[in-house]
Amino acid sequence: MSNPSSNSSSITEIVNKGLKKRYRSEFMFRLYGITSILFAAAFLIVFFSSIIDKGYSAFTQGELNISIYLDPEIIDPDNTLDEEEIRYANYDKLVFDSLKNFFPSVSSRKERKELKALVSNGTSLRIQSLVLDDMSLIGKTLDLSVKLDSDIDMFLKGNVDITLDESQRRISDNQVKWTNELKTKGLISQKFNSTLFSAGDSREPEQAGVLGALVGSFFMLLITFIVAFPLGVAAAIYLEEFAPKNKFTDFVEVNINNLAAVPSIIYGLLGLAVFINFFGMPRSAPLVGGLVLALMTFPVIIIASRAALQSVPPSITDAALGVGASKIQTVFDHVFPLALPGMLTGSIIGMARALGESAPLLMIGMVAFVVDIPSTPLDASAALPVQVYLWADAPERGFVERTSAAILVLLFFLLVMNSTAIWLRNKFEIKW
Repeated sequence: MSNPSSNSSSITEIVNKGLKKRYRSEFMFRLYGITSILFAAAFLIVFFSSIIDKGYSAFTQGELNISIYLDPEIIDPDNTLDEEEIRYANYDKLVFDSLKNFFPSVSSRKERKELKALVSNGTSLRIQSLVLDDMSLIGKTLDLSVKLDSDIDMFLKGNVDITLDESQRRISDNQVKWTNELKTKGLISQKFNSTLFSAGDSREPEQAGVLGALVGSFFMLLITFIVAFPLGVAAAIYLEEFAPKNKFTDFVEVNINNLAAVPSIIYGLLGLAVFINFFGMPRSAPLVGGLVLALMTFPVIIIASRAALQSVPPSITDAALGVGASKIQTVFDHVFPLALPGMLTGSIIGMARALGESAPLLMIGMVAFVVDIPSTPLDASAALPVQVYLWADAPERGFVERTSAAILVLLFFLLVMNSTAIWLRNKFEIKW
């Protein structure tokens, strides 16, 4: 006959071993979770630190304070005030003469070219615009703050290694010497780069801005929301509340889930084939981009909307039907208002994903170089992700910081959209 005390101790020992094993597994699981979070946080810190380190300097731009004499002999030698003649005057010479006042010893052709390259090529166009707007300025001296060339600006920001041989960098020894002299005299200063937010794309980094891409992205998202949200919500309501449960609806549901996982470039090919080649819509237009992104966002909205409808307690439907409401009245007067916050949240998150897409936009031609700011969804435009792609491919050092700055702007908009989704959910969510 077995001893009861020995059996009890044996059972206790087995239980204790099991508890130790369970506690050890629990500890390892928590350790894995904490390690994963720390790794993710570390990568995020490195990612954001790298972008901010490269991009924060793009929000300032070096400028030179200069006095420019608007010589009538150059602008309007015949004193006719003819707009066409004034438009094509040699404004480059006015800029060069003003720069030469600082360095009168400049004489050779090479030095003249280097001196002129201290300031942005857009300086001449700016003076031309001022004169055409007010011809009474001819013969007067203007005190202007003009943008420095991007290579000079990079040197001032410490992004040019002047210890390298002159042939291995984009600025010459003369330009380094002249820039240091102008800075010592207090004629050069770093100012907020408003051009970054008020201009379109440009071949010159100091004149490039993201406004055109911002407006293009706004038009695209507006069209995406107008097209995808009502159709997606309507499809979700039909499939969830009215569609009969048979093989056909099962087939539709499976394909909606599959479409949500289709690579975005496939939607770009579809947009190219249907909207551009078949319907003849304009390339690079936000209208086409918005329609392509709507196709891509459509399955996401349907899935999110169906999940929101399923989250409404059945008691709401039963109560409405119990007091005599019809099926349509129950759905649209009771279920739909309660599910709307979840639908909006899912839609905004889907659109935030669409905002960051570039592959489908490249397929429909939105990779084109567009300077003008679009005024309608039919005008040629770029988008923020495509603008980042274009600038990242540019060889000039000045576009490196502007690429990172454009990424920061894009991340800011994504943060705003996701924060809006969270705010809508918290504001309209009804707890039972």
